Amino acid sequence: MKDMKQKRPRRAAGATPAIPGGLEAVFGVHAVRALLERGETPRELWVQEGAAGSRLAELVEVARRGGARVQVRPRDDLDRLAQGASHQGIVAFASPLAFESEAALWFRLEAWPLEAPPLLLVLDGITDVHNFGACLRSADAAGVHGVIVPKDKAAPLNATVRKVACGAAESVPVYQVTNLARALAKLKALGVWITGTAGEAETLLFDADFTGPTALVMGAEGKGMRRLTREACDGLVKLPMAGCVSSLNVSVATGICLFEAVRQRRG
Repeated sequence: MKDMKQKRPRRAAGATPAIPGGLEAVFGVHAVRALLERGETPRELWVQEGAAGSRLAELVEVARRGGARVQVRPRDDLDRLAQGASHQGIVAFASPLAFESEAALWFRLEAWPLEAPPLLLVLDGITDVHNFGACLRSADAAGVHGVIVPKDKAAPLNATVRKVACGAAESVPVYQVTNLARALAKLKALGVWITGTAGEAETLLFDADFTGPTALVMGAEGKGMRRLTREACDGLVKLPMAGCVSSLNVSVATGICLFEAVRQRRG
């Protein structure tokens, strides 16, 4: 008599492990810590077997206390899941990120709680998830108080963005607005100076003033800012380009511009 039991299919060697349904993978110590610090407990946590488990014991314990299911997995599983990203021996599976609402942006600005004036990053037409994630990473490093993106022609806030951002997607508020030009007009009404970036600008980045309430606008590679976005800016700046290339990757340019604002504010 034939054995009618169905055997569990073996995963093919080198196959990417399956992500639990409806969840996104969050890679690395900084990203997982940021997730936990914002009060979000992952449903499941994978920790690399061996010495990595001891090194990550504190994070694992916080996640376990919050109700996360912890699994010890071989490094190969984490490597295949990360697909080249630096997982640092830990992967959390959490609910997808959501954009902050436009109403939340106005509420925060109208009741500004900090001594330092707001520093905002506006991304107009950035549709590449790797550039978006890299911009968020620079924004976090520069202490940006919020990133503003339009509802249309913008990259999603997905697992790839979280992976590239290395924790910044969890720590920096990302506000989605319906109409970017109208949102910029409201920012101006609230006393925020709007500075756009454009290769044909006459003012150099280092000659602009970023010490007050500031929103820095970065446009898409190639096309730059859209016309209505450009018209909504109080001023335009450019980077001094000494070589043969005409422009930089938008995430690189974003980092340079933001840290010029940091330099001025520290002074």
